[in-house]
Amino acid sequence: MKGRRALTACVRGFAVSWLALVSIALSVLTIVSICFIPLGVGVFTTPPLIRAVRAHANQRRLLAATWADVRIQLPYRPLPADRRSGVTGQVELCTFLLKDPATWRDLLWLQIDMTAGYVIALLAFAFMPYGLEGFVLAAGVWQPIVDAGGTYWYAFLPIDSQWTALLAVPVGAGFIAAGTAVSPLLLRGHFLLSRAFLDPTPHMELEQRVRRLTETRHDAVDTSAAELRRIERDLHDGAQARLVAMGMSLGTVEALIERDPAKAKELLAAARTNSAEALAELRDLVRGIHPPVLAERGLGDAVRALTLRMAVDVEVDVDLAGRPEEPVESAAYFAISEVLTNAAKHAGASRMWLDLHHEDGMLRIAVTDDGHGGAEITPGGGLSGVERRLGTFDGVLAVSSPTGGPTMVTMEIPCTLSARGAAR
Repeated sequence: MKGRRALTACVRGFAVSWLALVSIALSVLTIVSICFIPLGVGVFTTPPLIRAVRAHANQRRLLAATWADVRIQLPYRPLPADRRSGVTGQVELCTFLLKDPATWRDLLWLQIDMTAGYVIALLAFAFMPYGLEGFVLAAGVWQPIVDAGGTYWYAFLPIDSQWTALLAVPVGAGFIAAGTAVSPLLLRGHFLLSRAFLDPTPHMELEQRVRRLTETRHDAVDTSAAELRRIERDLHDGAQARLVAMGMSLGTVEALIERDPAKAKELLAAARTNSAEALAELRDLVRGIHPPVLAERGLGDAVRALTLRMAVDVEVDVDLAGRPEEPVESAAYFAISEVLTNAAKHAGASRMWLDLHHEDGMLRIAVTDDGHGGAEITPGGGLSGVERRLGTFDGVLAVSSPTGGPTMVTMEIPCTLSARGAAR
């Protein structure tokens, strides 16, 4: 197992070392393009080259995560909304990209990747092939090499005869043993070096956090205003209209109770029906604002009750040692409700799984279905609304939904649990 891991690191180190050529090409082209900006040409060539540099850096982030379990975050500022819609001019785009500190850190990383990064990746590859060379020399290959060029130095060992060639075997075995131990560490070291330059700095992380909190604050205000308008509309069109009709019916009953008792009884029955319907609508409205079961029993029982009303079978696994704060609990409940409803409506799923637990200061939620897949976060869509709702609490949403399924929606919300009520 250890030898296989070392051999894999060796092959990957060889592959990564070749990427230094890409770093060299992108570094030269981008620097020349930036120098040509005063001439006007660079304004048009710099943005696509910076995008290429970012794609190259993102590829290294992917390799770091999959090959060495080294996570490198994205530090880039999001493009302005007008650029995403294709309005901003080329000069503004070029200026925006050059003002992003991550652009210059990427360019600095290119210099490191083509030098120190290349050497480390090459060393991760070199130990084992160099060790195998000792066995090849001992097999007789030393003879034509020595005949053509004289004494051949293998590491610290001069080879000029079969006896000295045989001594290359233990030396080669030592290199292979060293590669078995060192190659995985060198490969990981290469990616850690990349992370030192590609990861956002504390200042950049703070800037990203402030920008995200600003956006989510606006979203929260807009969402609250929309929710208030919905409540007003539901009250006006539903319960209020029925209560007004009931009041008018009771007024008519007062006028008819002596002259036409039968008609008065009819109107009383209609008023009773209106009052029952108004009460049901008020209960539905209250449930939409904050479900009573959520307030009384906590998030675990609330989501269990929610899944019982779903048309699709949902297997629920809840592990909470307490209850989150009320705003977080409410946001998690409605996020789960939205994700489950979307899966039931659009995924064509026959079964869903809901996992809800708290770990390392995070409320972690995973909703999986066996539907046809293809789900994605689109502006104005249900998942986009969930992302905005979670963003208010610095939470995150991730969607994995390949074509053909399955779909997994994961949500994380930073929070602490308290002992208030029962958390089941």
